[in-house]
Amino acid sequence: MIERHLTKLRARDFVSPDHENAIRESIRDYRDIPADRTVIRANVRLDHCTLLVDGVLCRYKDVRSGERQITELHLPGDFVDLHSFTLKRLDQPVMSLTPCRVASIPHDKLRLLTERHPHLARLYWFATNLDAAIHREWEVSLGRRTARAKLSALFCELLMRLQVVGLADESGYDLPLTQADLGDCTGLTAVHVNRTLKELRGDQLITFQNNRVTIHDLAGLRRAGEFDATYLYLERQHC
Repeated sequence: MIERHLTKLRARDFVSPDHENAIRESIRDYRDIPADRTVIRANVRLDHCTLLVDGVLCRYKDVRSGERQITELHLPGDFVDLHSFTLKRLDQPVMSLTPCRVASIPHDKLRLLTERHPHLARLYWFATNLDAAIHREWEVSLGRRTARAKLSALFCELLMRLQVVGLADESGYDLPLTQADLGDCTGLTAVHVNRTLKELRGDQLITFQNNRVTIHDLAGLRRAGEFDATYLYLERQHC
């Protein structure tokens, strides 16, 4: 059930059989969650971290106008809230955008895991740093990129992240999100998203249809999004 999580770890560093067994033994409480449900509430004390096994989750913030800003998408294999291990609560809620399966690791189990396996402690520290790097790149998109560049960069990022866990190839990937969801990720209205998607399709870069992103020109999409994958730290290195 946690193969994608292990695959994501192995993509960045060595994970021994002992490490894998220790992670498996720490995981608890698999459960299925329907779409559009709050999985973690903001400012509620937590005693466990949540691992996404399947589906798409997001962190978000509602503003007074009723609009929602998604601040990150979580994909299969991601720990959603490793930072809750030290913070003990989240300042933003987490919700399911699609039907999801999640598992949990109690904080006391995570403490033992990281104390007994310092290499895993460093790997999970890396994971929280990677999470922050993704946030910084999204901040650039929200603040400075055009609608075309925002969506292009997002599609490129999701391609790379899904490739790591075997859920994409260079021809594309499944993405069961709505245009409104994409707007909430990029700060655009659904109408603006629709117009920009038509533009990207007209330029033969991508097609987003029937919950599938089909990539026609990856190099062109990268140029349109000013996409530089270095912030995803995809190279394998020793932590």
